[in-house]
Amino acid sequence: MNVAILTMFGKLDTTYSLVNVVAEQLRMLLDAGITVRLLVCEQFEEDSRFGIYLDSRIEWAKVCNTLDGRQIEWQDYDDPHAQIPPAFFKEADAVADSLVKELAGIDICILHDILYQGWYLLHNVALRKAQVQLPHLRFLSFSHSAPLSRPADVKWPLSARFIPLPHTTYIALTHVGITPLARQYNVPEGRCRIVYNSLDPLSFVHNAVRKLAQQTDLFASDILMVYPGRLTPAKKFDKVAAFAGALKRVGSGSVKVVFCDFPSGDVDQKLYRDFVRQTGIQFGLDPDDLCFTSEHGFPTGFPRPAVLDLFTLSNVFVTPSYSELFPLIVLEAASRANLLVLNQAVPSLEEIGRNLHAVFMRWDALNNGFETTEHYQPSEQAYYGHFAEEVLALLQENPVLHAKTQVRQRYSPHWVWKNQLEPLLLGE
Repeated sequence: MNVAILTMFGKLDTTYSLVNVVAEQLRMLLDAGITVRLLVCEQFEEDSRFGIYLDSRIEWAKVCNTLDGRQIEWQDYDDPHAQIPPAFFKEADAVADSLVKELAGIDICILHDILYQGWYLLHNVALRKAQVQLPHLRFLSFSHSAPLSRPADVKWPLSARFIPLPHTTYIALTHVGITPLARQYNVPEGRCRIVYNSLDPLSFVHNAVRKLAQQTDLFASDILMVYPGRLTPAKKFDKVAAFAGALKRVGSGSVKVVFCDFPSGDVDQKLYRDFVRQTGIQFGLDPDDLCFTSEHGFPTGFPRPAVLDLFTLSNVFVTPSYSELFPLIVLEAASRANLLVLNQAVPSLEEIGRNLHAVFMRWDALNNGFETTEHYQPSEQAYYGHFAEEVLALLQENPVLHAKTQVRQRYSPHWVWKNQLEPLLLGE
């Protein structure tokens, strides 16, 4: 499949939101192994490229923007009764010839505002001329502003903004945009679809997080827990895994635990990792629900800035630690909007946790010089199940945590690609 994106960008300015939207779509297409051709204005400023726009896999094509040796000056035709200059159709013919050339061999062309904006009326008309010579080309037409009311007496070529383009699916950004979008182009709502703008947190994180995300899914789970620490029984990695299993067993959603572990000399690392895994599985997790960063290219530890970035994705932080003097990691997790579940038997965790409105559970601890041991009746599993219900309820009731989880899941590039954009490209 060969896909083109027609934008008519003159330069790439990150303050222009459409530049960022197209960047995300480019990344989706390239990650899927699809050949992508990006059509821009003839006078496009090459040195404005950045990020994904520097990827060598992108085929660049410049659409004609000159006539008789002079640059074509675009005009805004938002007024449906605007005057059309004498050179308009000659300019449209030149652009159409260029589009026929640059869209040769393309199966699907994604349009961004080309059919909507009065600023692009020239290209709208040119595209309709070019389509006559490209009968097998399909279009996905994105509109990035509120649809317009159809004027009653608009005439050609100004009417091009309100009449259907053959072989085109019209894309709204939300469900509520479907009906007005269909009305603008006078098409059945069945010819309209929804594709969200996506937010890719990986664009703003430490490279270690991007590397980890290539090896394990950080986005799909309903509950994402991150637990950094030295891989030692004192940090009770196994209790984190057990409580994660209880969350999955009690609830109906998925759970993922990322252990940002680094070596400890007091225990065989492989044996303890295996014990943590088996504990998690015993309490309800699947093997793929657990991830140790030491097994994914970070044997000596995960970079601290990257841990903070992981906390921006996670929504629950559990620490059953045996002893803490001042739990800085709790503040770091809280600052990234994580629900806190802390060991109340550790005095410092209780003190800070009360200030942060944490959920308290009890595990074995070193309490002011005394070792305390917990006994759960009727069972440890039942105890975890009770608190799992409380945590699950808080996740649903807290609007910040709910919104954070929804953004990670339903507005990630992967979700948008798999559930919205890819099916459209495949004609589903």
